[in-house]
Amino acid sequence: MNVIEKPESAERLDLNTPDLAPTELAPQIKPDLLSVEDAASMSLGTMTDLFMAHINPGQMHFMKLLGFNKVKVERAEGMYYYDQNGRKILDFFGGFGSLALGHNHPRITAARKRFQDESRHEIAIAFMSQYAAALAKNLATVSPGDLDMVFLGSSGSEAMEAAVKLAERAAGPDRPKIVHAVNSFHGKTKGVLSITDGELYRGQFKLVDNTVRVPFGDIAAIERAFRADKQIGAIVLETVQGGGGIVEAPDGFWTELRALCDRYGVIMVCDEVQCGFGRTGKFYAFEHHGIVPDITALAKSLGGGKTAMAAMIAKRDIYMKAYGAPKNALIHAQATFGGIGESCITAIEALNVLYDEGLIENSAQTGAYLIERLKELQNRYPKLIKDVRGRGLMVGLEFHDFSQAMPLVVKPMIAMLDDKLKGSLPGFIGSALLRDHGVLVAFTEYNRNVIRLQPPLIATRAHVDEFMDALDAVLSKGVVRIVKDFVASQVG
Repeated sequence: MNVIEKPESAERLDLNTPDLAPTELAPQIKPDLLSVEDAASMSLGTMTDLFMAHINPGQMHFMKLLGFNKVKVERAEGMYYYDQNGRKILDFFGGFGSLALGHNHPRITAARKRFQDESRHEIAIAFMSQYAAALAKNLATVSPGDLDMVFLGSSGSEAMEAAVKLAERAAGPDRPKIVHAVNSFHGKTKGVLSITDGELYRGQFKLVDNTVRVPFGDIAAIERAFRADKQIGAIVLETVQGGGGIVEAPDGFWTELRALCDRYGVIMVCDEVQCGFGRTGKFYAFEHHGIVPDITALAKSLGGGKTAMAAMIAKRDIYMKAYGAPKNALIHAQATFGGIGESCITAIEALNVLYDEGLIENSAQTGAYLIERLKELQNRYPKLIKDVRGRGLMVGLEFHDFSQAMPLVVKPMIAMLDDKLKGSLPGFIGSALLRDHGVLVAFTEYNRNVIRLQPPLIATRAHVDEFMDALDAVLSKGVVRIVKDFVASQVG
């Protein structure tokens, strides 16, 4: 046998191989980054400069009008913010309904701390998550009927996108059209923006065109649309219109709509992003009407006031029709941060707190007291307050057009400017509440004459009385003095 011996090293062939030793890289120089401590200690002036430079300079105009630019929140607890001067600010804004449990509820912060201390996992894309599974089970448990299939996300827009996609897919390719309402708001991402009825938000974006617009609460108009267009496969409505000015449909509408959808085979989607989670005195606002939609969505307070959490909940037969087969299962599966661990345990604890502390019942009772007190105020100031409406702690306070509140001698002249001045009077009143009384309120997108009240569901009668005393003090000045004080605050 011939044996081939290895050549001596000097005689080895030079293959001209590159040097495989790692190239020495220059060290990365850390940019001039702000620390968490820098952020916490930041002055109001620096906050303003950075907001103008990097976030939204145009929005600062409105913040200055309302006095929001003068507040640096140092901490928040329960019903109150605390600013840089130690002043308490009563929160009747509630983050558009995001703060059902109030600020920094102790059970929520404790649950999150336990999760962190135990080094629990956050991202579980490859594996099942016990936290997502538990939250989905809880959401199915609190949802009526057979609403038991859950998609988890991070925002109301994401949950509603999931709802619309599920409805369209379940309806089938021959029925792609979606009915939505005048003055609707379902989110700002492009899919649900197409069924959001606001020129400001729609801008000049190219949106999907498989939509049909009807008046909110008009059952006859909806039936005409269903009868005329066989391509309609779904209808998407807010159970209570938030951006539209806290508006409910007429009595009997929802039971008639449920019957219509069943008759025409149209999938019914109720958007509960703002009005759900006990806000109206029931877990879902549609429960007041004894109906169950095919698909619904939650967000905002589902995160316990500490995290971004949203969910779509659907009937199993609808879900399985769209995504039940393995080949379809990943068409709209959860995104990277859908069902993230700490967000899920926060929502799990938030649901438990909601029921353990009787906050749904409190919403109904305290909300009824708030509406009663507001109607008393309306009787005292009929030239200012046009309407009081709502359910639970989702309340709209609508003011008359500016001219109606002005002295008779200038009323005809001001009336010509009413459309341009819409929103001015609520803005002046909201500014005065914050500036002079430490009370924060919100406004509505489409009807600018409405002050929106969505305080935490932990609100008591004492908090309502505190708010009402402040509002009465402002309104008692009369509209001329309210305007003068506003002008002085802007000049100062």
